[in-house]
Amino acid sequence: MSVDGRSAGSWKSVDWEDEIVSTAQQIPVPVGGPSPVGGYRPELWRTLGFKDLVFYGLIFMVPIAPFGIFGGVFQSSGGMVALAYVIGMVAMVFTAASYAQMVKAFPFAGSVYNYAGRGIAAPVGFLAGWSVLLDYLLVPSLLYLIAAVAMHAVVGAVPVWAWLVGFVVFNTATNLLGIRMTAAITRVMLVGEAIVLVVFLVVGVRALLDGRGRGFSWEPLFNSGTFTWPLVFGAVSVAVLSFLGFDGISMLAEENRGGPGQIGRAMTAALVLAGVLFIVQTWVAALLVPDPAGLLANGDPDGVAFYDAARVAGGGWLATLCAVATAIAWGVANSLVAQVATSRLLFAMARDRQLPSFLRKVSVRHGVPANAIVLTGVLSVGIGLYMAWREDGISLLASLINFGALAAFLTLHIAVVWHYLVRKRSRNLWSHLLMPAVGFAILAYVAVNANVAAQRLALVWVGIGVVVLVGLYAAGRRPVLSGLNQERS
Repeated sequence: MSVDGRSAGSWKSVDWEDEIVSTAQQIPVPVGGPSPVGGYRPELWRTLGFKDLVFYGLIFMVPIAPFGIFGGVFQSSGGMVALAYVIGMVAMVFTAASYAQMVKAFPFAGSVYNYAGRGIAAPVGFLAGWSVLLDYLLVPSLLYLIAAVAMHAVVGAVPVWAWLVGFVVFNTATNLLGIRMTAAITRVMLVGEAIVLVVFLVVGVRALLDGRGRGFSWEPLFNSGTFTWPLVFGAVSVAVLSFLGFDGISMLAEENRGGPGQIGRAMTAALVLAGVLFIVQTWVAALLVPDPAGLLANGDPDGVAFYDAARVAGGGWLATLCAVATAIAWGVANSLVAQVATSRLLFAMARDRQLPSFLRKVSVRHGVPANAIVLTGVLSVGIGLYMAWREDGISLLASLINFGALAAFLTLHIAVVWHYLVRKRSRNLWSHLLMPAVGFAILAYVAVNANVAAQRLALVWVGIGVVVLVGLYAAGRRPVLSGLNQERS
């Protein structure tokens, strides 16, 4: 592997004192050199281009993500599953616009943690990072658990715990080899998911044309008999799980070689592409559900509603194909990049002395935060095994993840307004007031209509974060982001 034409082995031996580049290009100096911006000494390698970032976002969101949660979204939306994904995509587009604005100002790893901390105040950044940490710490565990359960259903001789541990070990080893290895593997995975999705859509549409299912109908998009705003937005709070991951692109700001504007473009491109795929596949599946009334009344406790629809379209082979594809996508591809994002957040917070310092260690050979990657794997095993033991483990994890993400996104929109409009006196009211205000309003309504148990547990998590923050102040380690004072001056 080489970085800007230099071998990885010579990374620390070259004197870069005279090679600091402009902040517009955002190419860092290696370990031991000064930082061109933000007060940081960059340690991650800038090797990712636009396509890499888009692939990363798509694989994190998983183009076939609705396969696993289709039944839950169908029931909670009153059958208007496509509408739930349309509203979810619109909400995330506004959120992506806010991410794009903040990554231009602060092109660092850490996502909303850095943006809220630098855009508003360091303590706010800590609490925002703490909120999104709930999301990122639990996402890999949820992915591994769903994949392990699915594979156990296919290969019953291998227990759930063995599948879970196997997925974690494989992904941790892959991520320790460097971000380029992760990008290469996820690209192959993405192609495989796309093939399965195309097969389902072709077979599904042909089945509808042949008279199977309910035939073409607008009901998955709008049904006047069941539509209410609280109903639909409650479903959006579940559907938004499929979109979580586009924001993970911002975690790679210090590994992006195309400038901060490229991060925003990649987030938007990945989000729109995934959103269109989600809408189309759920629309087709909704028309193929064998017992819509039963699904609305009883829900989908086993998570097989999408596979039942696939069975109507093409038979058992298509149902099995979709189930195996879901397991591999969630257990390898999606969880692989989820571990990347989680480790970068841990790295960013540890770099600012808000988490233990061992988490900021970067592998000299591979240019990745090795300790943070290993810790993420260990936590995934522990949380995953515990939730596998609970009967409501999957639903509880999903609810907590969604609410943690919503809280972080709401803070992000406030940060845009505060940083640009209040502090910088920006006159760009479209980008710095209207866009974040609309995004905030949509997400706030989604959060209000979310699962009540998730709301309570998330508030408990935030309360713990406040206690930790007070403890940091008491220990003389109040949150301070490197270079914050210089940036404001």
